[in-house]
Order: sequence, then structure tokens, then C-alpha cells
Amino acid sequence: MDQDRPMAVYERTPIPRPGIVSLTPIRGSPTRFRVGSLDRKFKFEAPMANLQAIISHQRALRNCRQCDAMHGPVVTGEAVCSPVLLVGQAPGDKEGPAGKPFAWTAGKTLFGWFAGIGLEESAFRQRVYMAAVCRCFPGKLPRGGDRAPNRREIANCRRWLDAEIALLQPRLILPVGKLAIAQFMPVEKLDQVIGSRHPVRLGDRPVDLIPLPHPSGASTWHRTQPGKQLLAEALALIERHPAWREICNWTAPE
Repeated sequence: MDQDRPMAVYERTPIPRPGIVSLTPIRGSPTRFRVGSLDRKFKFEAPMANLQAIISHQRALRNCRQCDAMHGPVVTGEAVCSPVLLVGQAPGDKEGPAGKPFAWTAGKTLFGWFAGIGLEESAFRQRVYMAAVCRCFPGKLPRGGDRAPNRREIANCRRWLDAEIALLQPRLILPVGKLAIAQFMPVEKLDQVIGSRHPVRLGDRPVDLIPLPHPSGASTWHRTQPGKQLLAEALALIERHPAWREICNWTAPE
């Protein structure tokens, strides 16, 4: 069932954009550009200046060493001008060596969800900008399991996410997991927010949030009711969203 929530407004104090060159966007200019390290190219409307700014931004991001307790390298997705932004929580110990987010078992589950609504993993990585609350591995707890990022680490990394939102101006944000959802809206229980579209304002722009549960194998939330049904409803909302339909229709030139 398509459940739309009343629009909420969440204002953030502007933060200087780190590592972004001063470029003038060429609005509405069609461009073709390399996506990631692949030779395949997609045609769609995108300001070339914004792409160059995103590349510059990611170069600065990969050089960040602000949090002493975090374990590098910095993990981020492809530099792609996309109307859809996915925000994860933090990379695990496998993502750094792999050089990409959601590279292990949770990723298999996550990309299985998206394959069911039109984009398998390689296409998703090329068409959706993949960010996170924190970009480095927080490390392990003494008794096992991954450490959750602390407030200072989250605040330090927030400037990178704010810069990406300013650059991309996404129309659809997919926060994955409670920590990611909490960066955009209040959340106490997942069943209160998943399965609905949440219109919010980030600064002066309206954005749709469609939250998702974390696909961790340690969690049973998305595999038992009511989580299983709410996940299905969330994915159906994503599939029908205009921004998702747009990226599914991007085509490679003949």
C-alpha cells in the first residue's frame, strides 16, 4: 500500500563543501561520460560541471584522515550524477579491501532486493550514487561484532554527505539501516518508517525518503513479519518513483 506521509522540514546549518572545485553547471546540457572504470557509456542529461565536481569531491574524500579510531581506506561508490542517492551506515572490514560499498554478504541481499525492481548489481552501482553515514570501517568490538560509529565520527563525516547532497540534488534518497535513516528523520522503530514514502525538505529542496532496513545476515527484521511485508511495500514505492524509473531507462548508445 502506497503510504505518503506529510512533508516534514529538516534544516541543517550549511557546511563548506570540502574538496569541490569552483565550476559553473551547464544546465540541461546532454553529455556522455565514462561510468566508473567500465568502458560502457550511458546517455542521459547531466551537467558535466557537476560530474567534475563530484570527481574532485571524491578525491578529497579519499584523502580524509580525520578520525583516529577509524580504519581506512575510505570507501565510496562510483562518481555518477544520479537523481537517486543511497546512504548506508558504515563499511565493514571487507569493503575496504574490495574498494566498494556493500561488497560482502549484506550486499548480496541488498542487490537482490534491487534486482527484483529492475536493476541488478552492476547497473545499480553505475546509476545510483552510493554514500554512507561514515566512510571508514569503525573496527571490531572486543567481544566481536562491528563497532558503531560514535557521535564525533558521524559529525566529522556528515560534511561529506552534505556536500554530495548539495552537488547531486537528489530527488530520491534511500537510507539503509536505522543509523542512516536517523540522519534525515526521527526514528524509534523501523516498522514506523519503513514501507512509506517520506517527503522532507533538505535546505530549500523537497526530497523523497524511502527508508530500507539493513540487509545484515545477523538481522531477522527483513525476513520476518511485519518487516518482510514492509520491505516489500518500500521496494514497490521505489520501483514506482519517477527518479528510479528514470535511471532504469538510461540506455547505452548503439
